[in-house]
Amino acid sequence: MRCIAILDIGKTNKKIFLIDEHYRIVRESGTSFPEIQDEDGDPCENIDLLTQWVKESLQELLQLPGYTVVAFNFSTYGASMVYLAEEGHVLAPLYNYLKAYPEGMQETLGAAYGGIQQLCSETASPALGSLNAGLQLYRIQQQQPELFAKIRYALHLPQYISFLITGQPLSDITSIGCHTMLWDFTGQRYHKWVTREGLSEKLAPVFPGNRVLPAMVEGGNYVSGIGLHDSSAALIPYLSSFSEPFVLISTGTWCITLNPFNDGPLTPGELTSDCLCYLTYENRPVKAARLFAGNEHEQQVKRLAEYYQTPVNYYQQVVFDPAIFAQLLAVSPQQETPVPGMGLLQSSRFAKRSLTEFTSYEIAYHRLLMDIMEQQQFSASLVITGTPVKRIFVDGGFSRNTVYMHLLAAAFPHMEVYAASVAQATAVGAALAIHRHWNTQPLPADLVEMRHYSHGSIYI
Repeated sequence: MRCIAILDIGKTNKKIFLIDEHYRIVRESGTSFPEIQDEDGDPCENIDLLTQWVKESLQELLQLPGYTVVAFNFSTYGASMVYLAEEGHVLAPLYNYLKAYPEGMQETLGAAYGGIQQLCSETASPALGSLNAGLQLYRIQQQQPELFAKIRYALHLPQYISFLITGQPLSDITSIGCHTMLWDFTGQRYHKWVTREGLSEKLAPVFPGNRVLPAMVEGGNYVSGIGLHDSSAALIPYLSSFSEPFVLISTGTWCITLNPFNDGPLTPGELTSDCLCYLTYENRPVKAARLFAGNEHEQQVKRLAEYYQTPVNYYQQVVFDPAIFAQLLAVSPQQETPVPGMGLLQSSRFAKRSLTEFTSYEIAYHRLLMDIMEQQQFSASLVITGTPVKRIFVDGGFSRNTVYMHLLAAAFPHMEVYAASVAQATAVGAALAIHRHWNTQPLPADLVEMRHYSHGSIYI
């Protein structure tokens, strides 16, 4: 059975998949590692353990009977860089993107290039400190000049995994284009600050994400992609399946609305509402808006469970009830106090509500989702308004939540709303990116499973 091997490396779970030519996952395994600490005592990924796992996993895969692995590709979380010496060994910890950023450093940099707001606008990146990978490298240059001098290549994490297989240090546009503050989206090149501050000489040549390199593993000859940023990889099955304009709301801890059909420049208002741009592996901008809604949901269902004395996951038994929705909708909007701002870490209205208002868990849960949907509607509209999009696809956890899906259909009555799923979309996307280099079959027509949610059905 001809297969491609995909390493899909998340912050928590590291997975390896074998995918056949019909894009069926024929084998899956995974692991997770405890975090270690960097030199400041902050938690970080164990890069040595990760490196060892990659090498050992591929060796094991190639010895499996019944499978013929012909290619490799990789997807990993973003905003993380691996620093290599001239000889190719790792020089520093894999710093965590949540590591506190030195106070005033990003503002000082911004001041030298027209102000932080202008820098954010030109690089399509909200100012997020360590979540901007370019600022991680800048911090090393400013605070650890001896380490900076030793760095030959600063590789984004997907390209480090590829480097372990191909020996080629390269950069990929999906990693460069994910809120790194490195890329000038108008000029389609590294931003002038990257060159002037001497960072560009540490960055490897850019290589297309839809091309492959030769790879030798265990004496065998293969081809390998150079890896992709996971959010960009997860979009590929949808771009491969649909040509009509759509947005994808990818739901989990973060709910990210991705619009591949919006290439307008980011406005200051969008930047302050945590909009950003990604780049696809074909170098097309994707405007995106992020919301911390999954995290808000997680916090509030704990509160509900405690108050109503139910299991924490009781919400999974709640189905959408049009009568409850109508009852809650009847509350006069004038009685609602405005939510100040709609920042990405902003709690929903529900955090301030007293649970004594609600006579049952089911009613309270509908109110929670209506409050989250108020924010979701605001966030998604930032990247939908003014574009030709007529369809919304939702994948991830909320796609299986009938309350969320019906409320989304009500929030966007002029859109076709679908719960959509691709089994392991990130891994499948990484395989699709290099389809023509390993797969002898045409693209399958049934990559995405869909269920339609109608706006009218919720008023029955």
